[in-house]
Amino acid sequence: MAWLKLEEVECLRFACGLLLPSAVLVMLLRLTWRRRRLGFPPGPTPLPIIGNMLMMDQLTHRGLARLNERYGSGICHLRLGARHAFSVSTPEVAREVLQAQDHVFSNRPATIAVAYLTYDRADMAFAHYGPFWRQMRKLCVMRLFSKKRAESWASVRAEVDGAVREVAKCAGAGAAVNLGELMFKMTMSIIFRAAFGTQSRHGDQEEFIAILQEFSRLFAAFNIGDFIPALTWIDYHGINKRLKAARGSLDRFIDKIIDEHIANPKAEAASDRDMVDEMLVFLEEAAGTVDATRGMEKDELLTSSFRLTRNNIKAIIMDVMFGGTETVASAIEWAMAELMKNPDEMRRVQEELAAIVGVDRQVQESDLEKLPYLKCAVKETLRLHPPIPLLLHETAEESQVAGYLVPARSRVMVNVWAIGRQTSVWKEAGEFRPVRFIPGGEAAAVDFKGNFFEFLPFGSGRRSCPGMQLGLYGMELAVAQMAHCFEWALPGGMEPSELDMEDVSGLTSPRAVRLVAVPTLRLTCPLY
Repeated sequence: MAWLKLEEVECLRFACGLLLPSAVLVMLLRLTWRRRRLGFPPGPTPLPIIGNMLMMDQLTHRGLARLNERYGSGICHLRLGARHAFSVSTPEVAREVLQAQDHVFSNRPATIAVAYLTYDRADMAFAHYGPFWRQMRKLCVMRLFSKKRAESWASVRAEVDGAVREVAKCAGAGAAVNLGELMFKMTMSIIFRAAFGTQSRHGDQEEFIAILQEFSRLFAAFNIGDFIPALTWIDYHGINKRLKAARGSLDRFIDKIIDEHIANPKAEAASDRDMVDEMLVFLEEAAGTVDATRGMEKDELLTSSFRLTRNNIKAIIMDVMFGGTETVASAIEWAMAELMKNPDEMRRVQEELAAIVGVDRQVQESDLEKLPYLKCAVKETLRLHPPIPLLLHETAEESQVAGYLVPARSRVMVNVWAIGRQTSVWKEAGEFRPVRFIPGGEAAAVDFKGNFFEFLPFGSGRRSCPGMQLGLYGMELAVAQMAHCFEWALPGGMEPSELDMEDVSGLTSPRAVRLVAVPTLRLTCPLY
């Protein structure tokens, strides 16, 4: 600007300093006016283009709960780049989303990473609602998670027994146990065995854990293209290269297992087959051969035209692994942590176990229905620490919720964690009080099957968790065995009140610090 006089330069600077803030203010006012005209719920004012993306680190179950409290509404609006997002935090609004308009909110949002790693939504968890999704869910409910599948339920019993033996060895040596790590390994072994069969090798499991961990990191990785599609080409962190490598690893791993299952079909009863066996019945390239070899009949609820590709099988296996490993392990760890933090509650659970089971044997599956207070402790754990704190939904069409506009393809986050701690719904909402669920308690009639919108640990409606029964069985049996077989003390003379109860925000909400405790044998029978 050498050709400009000094006075002109100063004038230009002054004009820019005056006009730019004014222009920004006008844009913000226009955005605010437009939101009010369209009828969006209250929420933080978005910036041009990026919206509320500077608040990304606050979009956790705790952060969203604070936002809803701040704006005083059961539904809060945010703008994440080009995407609308809505946070739901009251039972009344949750009922409207998950029941009254379930057909509108039955889609799942998927990031670029999720879509790629699930083979363009070839799974059940992220597939859009429609005929194919309905058939997929029937397959999961009737074939993969059914109690008729003895292999899945037997894997729970076997792996829980294995965990008890590990703890008993530590008890004999006076050593502490990292319960968090142990429960994760146990649930991984349960799901791995149920999916791939008892013949799977230990090395296979270690390889698959590594694949899962990379998938988990990629699911959580920030990608600007998820929020501003025009910038999808930006890949500063090499996410696209990692996505291709991760899916290639999964391809090689599961293709080998599928080929082995096709080459060596099981002739045993249907109840003994693993999940891959069950899905091969519907595999396009092998359906005829496999059906003839096994003499299987397709479930009457699944149409004869229903077929799966290899990609469907791989994607469903990933659903099962992600949905049934860390969620169940975390729930067991939280239950044991709450019982250790509340010794009176642990004592009451152990007294019930001693009265029903005795101290001369371990808990059997048939005992679980006779342990009402144990079940209350499990329900209270799921209220305070739901396995998935935010239920993610996407609108298939424009809708109205609680009198506000929700555009098509909006992301809706139902904050189950916040709903479970609503002080207007729950007495002493932040306290661990299993007694609230006993007959005569204020929440005696409340269950977790999706009919009570103040308690939604497994979701509700079409997108509720299809593996609920299997997951609950694993949680109840593991907690019962750990509480019945051992007394527990915190290490280093730690008092129960000093136990760290913070969580980590993500797709799940595990403990921030793994639970470590010192066991001593409680039963008179040998455990190993």
